[in-house]
Amino acid sequence: MYKIAWLPGDGVGIDVMEAAKIVLDTLKLEAEYIHGDIGWEFWKSEGDPLPQRTIELLNNTDCALFGAITSKPKDEAAKELDPSLQGKGLVYSSPIVRLRQMFDLHTNLRPCKAYKGNPLNYKDNIDLVIFRENTEGLYSGVEFNPTPRDLMDMLKEKHKKFERFAAMSEEDVAMSLRIFTKKGCTRIVRDAFEYAKKTGRPSVTVVEKPNVIRETSGMMVRIAREIAKEYPGIELWETNVDAMCMWLVKNPENYSVLVSSNMFGDIISDLSAQLVGGLGFASSANIGDDYAVFEPTHGSAPKYAGQYKVNPMAMLLATKLMLEWLGETDMAARLENAVASVIEEGRVRTYDMGGSNSTLEVAEEVARKL
Repeated sequence: MYKIAWLPGDGVGIDVMEAAKIVLDTLKLEAEYIHGDIGWEFWKSEGDPLPQRTIELLNNTDCALFGAITSKPKDEAAKELDPSLQGKGLVYSSPIVRLRQMFDLHTNLRPCKAYKGNPLNYKDNIDLVIFRENTEGLYSGVEFNPTPRDLMDMLKEKHKKFERFAAMSEEDVAMSLRIFTKKGCTRIVRDAFEYAKKTGRPSVTVVEKPNVIRETSGMMVRIAREIAKEYPGIELWETNVDAMCMWLVKNPENYSVLVSSNMFGDIISDLSAQLVGGLGFASSANIGDDYAVFEPTHGSAPKYAGQYKVNPMAMLLATKLMLEWLGETDMAARLENAVASVIEEGRVRTYDMGGSNSTLEVAEEVARKL
């Protein structure tokens, strides 16, 4: 029996997780679902949106299914703390980013597929899979404001282009470091090529900006070129991230597997999601060597919380990714077929698709197809 950490989080994350449970119960997956505390309410009441008890829970489960969280900028987050916690130097950080780094969930897998009959499809022949490096880049969390004077002086000494910033005050300079490593680049590119090989896909496109961000994007592209030599049946395409956004709008059907760094991968995967109906259809897997967390890519949408209004398909497709990772490939295929059938028939639809059905009614219809 699997042990699955059950992390509804905030807002509509709770709603769509209920939808996932309807489907999992119908599939009769032999699993124990263990609730974990995560999200905004725990930040406000405890000063930690990812309590230590939840981390211990994750350490004793096989994987996690995650709903959504609310995140706000640093100053706004501080104001919402319980009065007893204010002024103690607590700083909000995203619990999902912390999970990715803490458990080294280095590979973020985001399929974006146009299911037949979806009125929101940009085109009907889109089948993209984005591999996003998940622990490094601009999401590394190494940031400064104010920026320490000794760091500014060191950068002035080491890099002529920093001179104009070094003349400013510490408070006037904010810095976020874009950190790439050979290990991180190698893992994500190899995962993309292995997926293309396993699923019979013809190409892998590395999406970066090496003509401007020469050292970090350059490292990713150089490593991709070396790894591509090991996969002679799969073409390596290279494109700049800005051009990729244009090409995805113009002819997304030409692309198959995309691989990129953390920030760029986040951007192109959201763009790709809109091409197949929006974030209501966008699932995500955060995969490490020994653990994985599965989630829809949408946010917590506080204004819809508890209304059971939002589309649960992204959550159900994230559940499908979880089943695949667990090795339950037949269940995963049945679930995807059921989702595709409900979309194609179009009788039961949430508001975003022009329907009036609830989150749970859609889940129940998928369950009937199972």
